[in-house]
Amino acid sequence: MKTVSQFLAFTFLIFFSMLMNAQENLITNTHNRESISLNGTWNYIIDTYETGFYNYRWKEKNENDPEAYWNKPVVNNPSDRREHGYTDANTLQVPGDWNSQDNIFKYYEGTVWYQREFDAPNLEENQRTFLYFGAVNYEAHVYLNGKKLGMHKGGFTPFNFEIPQDLLQEKDNFLVVKVDNKRHPDEIPTVNTDWWNYGGITRDVKLLVMPENFIQQYAVQLEQDQDISSAKRKKKFNIEGSLKLNKEAHAEEITVEIPELKVKEKLIANGDQLDFNFTVKKLELWSTENPKLYEVIFNFKGEILNDKIGFRKIEVSGKDILLNGKKVFLRGICLHEEIPLEARRAKNIADAKKLFGWAQDLNANMVRLAHYPHNEYMTRMADSLGVMVWSEIPVYWTINFKSDSVYNKAEKQLKEMIIRDRNKASVIIWSVGNETPVSESRTNFMRKLVETTKSMDDSRLVSAALEVGYNRNKNYIDDPLGEFTDVISVNEYLGWYGDLPGSKAQSNWDLAYNKPLLISETGAGAKGGYQGKKEQRWTEDFQKWYYEETIKMMKRMPENYSGMMPWILSDFRSPRRNHPKFQDGWNRKGLIDNHGNKKKAFYVLKKYYEDKEQEFENPEK
Repeated sequence: MKTVSQFLAFTFLIFFSMLMNAQENLITNTHNRESISLNGTWNYIIDTYETGFYNYRWKEKNENDPEAYWNKPVVNNPSDRREHGYTDANTLQVPGDWNSQDNIFKYYEGTVWYQREFDAPNLEENQRTFLYFGAVNYEAHVYLNGKKLGMHKGGFTPFNFEIPQDLLQEKDNFLVVKVDNKRHPDEIPTVNTDWWNYGGITRDVKLLVMPENFIQQYAVQLEQDQDISSAKRKKKFNIEGSLKLNKEAHAEEITVEIPELKVKEKLIANGDQLDFNFTVKKLELWSTENPKLYEVIFNFKGEILNDKIGFRKIEVSGKDILLNGKKVFLRGICLHEEIPLEARRAKNIADAKKLFGWAQDLNANMVRLAHYPHNEYMTRMADSLGVMVWSEIPVYWTINFKSDSVYNKAEKQLKEMIIRDRNKASVIIWSVGNETPVSESRTNFMRKLVETTKSMDDSRLVSAALEVGYNRNKNYIDDPLGEFTDVISVNEYLGWYGDLPGSKAQSNWDLAYNKPLLISETGAGAKGGYQGKKEQRWTEDFQKWYYEETIKMMKRMPENYSGMMPWILSDFRSPRRNHPKFQDGWNRKGLIDNHGNKKKAFYVLKKYYEDKEQEFENPEK
């Protein structure tokens, strides 16, 4: 007989295996595959005590328990007791957060059960179905017709489960998702953040209809070892890539085609992994001025998979960041996945257009998607617009850096982020965290994340928002994690936390690393429409003064200075911000207020970015 400790160890191994296998089984490029949308109206039950999941001894309920909320509450006899039910009177829209859909959810953190029914697609012989979620915050348990398909942790990355054929009914399949957004000390992110913990099925849900074997994941990019200047002169570029099949193949043909470049490569697959490379001529490189995307077509056993991919090289040369061999200055802005005008999580292509429209009005050529991977609509749109992207996992502030299980959760989210977006030319920086306090355990934790990133994708830079040693007149950047990142990025708030903005006039900067320097955050709060003297906090005039002094300070930065990403594009909700007059649950550092109005500081930064653009276009002036 197993002891309790043996049982717990065995249970943990099963759970750990489920977590680690999630990214291995992830299906990418779902918007170009055969699918059926399950977006729309879902029923819900609020389950604060998790009655539908645990029995009164706090043990997970038996799968066949009629009072488990994943089972349809059928009443066959008048004597049957059922204490739960789904009704059209209680509905939520998917995708979407629950907090913004009904005032009862405004501050809710806990479990909500989502339920809907669907009919099975018409499947051909040997076709398979997968249930795909763009993201669920934070922990999801997925059930179909009373059977558990799996669980996933991580509020901002995708996952999918295969539906066994014998479980799929022709009509009225009963789909239930237990969604839990409670914060915990041993999760990623942890309990302490500075943004709203939107709960719910926040991104698209779809049924994927797939053949018996298919291309599950792939990566296609410029070969990183080639000299980009030489390739430009010769007008010949090397392309490299890899494919992952869902199952092993045996001497089966796969073609990779780029019609515009008159390329059609035939590959032979043995096993479930395949690497390839070939040479192309007359390739236009993706850039911010020319966001060129090529149609790439994969054909495996008659199954066609298309994508739009840009080819570019981002690298570091000494103190500079180079895009396609040319020095680039990152005119960036940070933003949350939020539409402030409606106080909700951004969720669709219209929302992406709104956010990028504001960023382009600012003359930004780069966005920092903080502090977690954003919706795939954002990275796809960035590709088409020619906007560079910093993408980040929510390793934020004070997580438990000594815990192996916490590290594994962080690494899992990192891998899911990379797998989803590694074919997006716009993504130039993977970030492994933000403002993490220096300690030996933290640096080891973060270093391992950097190493994992580089082992998965060597075509991008790796960074993190590091710590700064502040002094009255000298700010020195020597965070030990900087030894391992490609660029040095720091958050700077002199003049907002502490002194007034005028103190920046005496501030100078230096760093211990001969690497490009990015200001990954800087900013000050202002209530939109509130005017006054510049020394008066919360006025637009104070924020404007802050940006004026910041820009003066930037002109004294070391020659490593390669860009900035002020905090933040628009006001966003945060339970940490509780001043009743000026905040009322909003972080007010936005350059645009929660009604969509541009504050005075917006135009100060816009002018600076216009000047920097001219400086880089006409370096001799």
